[in-house]
Parts: sequence; structure tokens; C-alpha cells
Amino acid sequence: TFQTNVLTELRKWKLSLIEHHKLQMRQEKEKHAAHVKQLSNEMENLKELLHTYEISIGRKDEVITNLTQALERQKERIELMRNFTLWRIQHVQAKQEEYANRIADRQFRTALMKKVWAAWRSLSEEKWKEKVAKACQLRAEDVCVQLTHDYEAKIAELTAALEQTKAEILRLHSEREQYEDTMKKAFMRGVCALNLEAMTMFQGK
Repeated sequence: TFQTNVLTELRKWKLSLIEHHKLQMRQEKEKHAAHVKQLSNEMENLKELLHTYEISIGRKDEVITNLTQALERQKERIELMRNFTLWRIQHVQAKQEEYANRIADRQFRTALMKKVWAAWRSLSEEKWKEKVAKACQLRAEDVCVQLTHDYEAKIAELTAALEQTKAEILRLHSEREQYEDTMKKAFMRGVCALNLEAMTMFQGK
């Protein structure tokens, strides 16, 4: 009958709508699963990038620590060199003073002995002793000046190396801050991208 045909067509239309709806639901689920998988891959990539930055920062910290320790050792060596230089100068001065005193005593004894048997030569001997003492003093002063110049040049060289090491440490600190800032910006961009994707998905629904 006509009514039966109509009901049959309605059931077919209903079943067709249900199948179409199921197909749409399945397609939406597949799209959603693909989108979730894409977001998961992006999250993994961001995690790997974050891990890479952490390793890089750790290496920078290790380099800075090593440079700091090297700087401390350099300071200790400079301090030891300075103390050694002062000790050498004092030692040389003491040796020079001892040598000058020994020469003076020797010349004085020689002059006394010669005065016993050659009084007429005492004046010339005295002048000769003064010349020798003056020559020794001048030589000792020249040696002291040369040693002072050499040690001052060495200290200046070590100070320049110390300043260069300080500048390198400051540069590494700056690079570390730039790395941290870049990592933060990349992480914030990733978070913003995830938020935009989530908002787009919810608005689509």
C-alpha cells in the first residue's frame, strides 16, 4: 500500500541519515586523532628543543666554572710570582749589601796592612778603595733596576692575561643570558601556538 511504501522510504531515509551521520562522526574522529597526533609531535619536538637548550646551558655553566677556576689559579700564580719577586729583590739586595760590606772590609784591612809598611801610599790606597766601593754600588744599582724592570714587565703581562680572561667570562655570561632568553621565547611561542590550536578546535566544535 501507499502508507507502507511511505514508511519504508522513511526508514530508508532514516537509515541513510544515520549512516551519513556515522560517517561524519568517524571522519571527525579521524581528523581529531590526526590533530591530536600533530600536537603531540609538536610537544615532543618542543621537549627535545628544551632538552637541547638545557644541555647547552649546562655546558656553558661548565665552561664558566672552568674559566672561573682557571682565573682563580691565575690569581694565585700572580700572587706567588709577586711574592717571589719581592723575595728575590730583597735577597739580591741583601747579597749585594753583604758583598759590598765584604769588599769594604777587605779593602780596609788591606789599607791598614799597607799603612804599616807603606805610610806614603795610604792616601792612594784610600782613594782606590773609594773607587772600588763606588763601582760596586753602581753595578748593584744597575742590577736592581734591571731586575725591577723585568719583574714589572712580567706582572704587566700577567695582569693583561687576567683582564682578557675576565672579558671572556663576561662574554660567556652574556651568551648564556641570550640562550636563556631565546629558549624562553621559543617555549612561549610553542605555548601560544598550542593555545591558538586549542581555541580553533573548540570554536570549530
